[in-house]
Amino acid sequence: MREKVKLQFITHLTERYGYLDGARMALEGGCRWIQLRMKDAPLDEVEAMAHSVQDLCRSYGAVFVIDDHVELVKKIGADGVHLGKNDMPVDEARRILGPDFIIGGTANTFDDICRLHQAGAGYIGCGPFRFTTTKKNLSPVLGLDGYRNIVAQMRQNGIDLPIVAIGGITLSDIPEILGTGVTGIALSGLILTAPDPVAMMEQVVSAMR
Repeated sequence: MREKVKLQFITHLTERYGYLDGARMALEGGCRWIQLRMKDAPLDEVEAMAHSVQDLCRSYGAVFVIDDHVELVKKIGADGVHLGKNDMPVDEARRILGPDFIIGGTANTFDDICRLHQAGAGYIGCGPFRFTTTKKNLSPVLGLDGYRNIVAQMRQNGIDLPIVAIGGITLSDIPEILGTGVTGIALSGLILTAPDPVAMMEQVVSAMR
């Protein structure tokens, strides 16, 4: 998981692309971790899309994670779930899913990370790096110094969890962000607003090396 967690694509509906389109283009570009995020969509729509995206991920050997819907993850046998600050607590999700599913949690501070670590999260989505329009109710922006401070505190306290930066990241940001010590990055808008999303993901994969 540690290798695939380094680059995550999070689905987002745009005027040009549907959820499945975005996942397909990210996979074609070389990403091997897809999070299906369909905030405010009816559960039956989420489930139908989850089956389609899961089939696609399996054909690419990619990790498939669903945002928020713990019971759906268990029902269809997805690889895991990502839980935001207002979603089900990680420890409760772990009781439902057991030890074999991936559970990620959203953090904005070191205290958030401590809480998620104690609750049994397998990785942390930490952000936002800068302002982004793809998420409502944004937490305070972290920037490079925020990541440096959080990584340093994690090391001082012996917390060894993959930490993935998210929020308004551009291609030119990637080297500096990785230089803070975070494990990887999660992307959505950078890919979906590019003239050629597949080519943009290929550039990101290259930059990650």
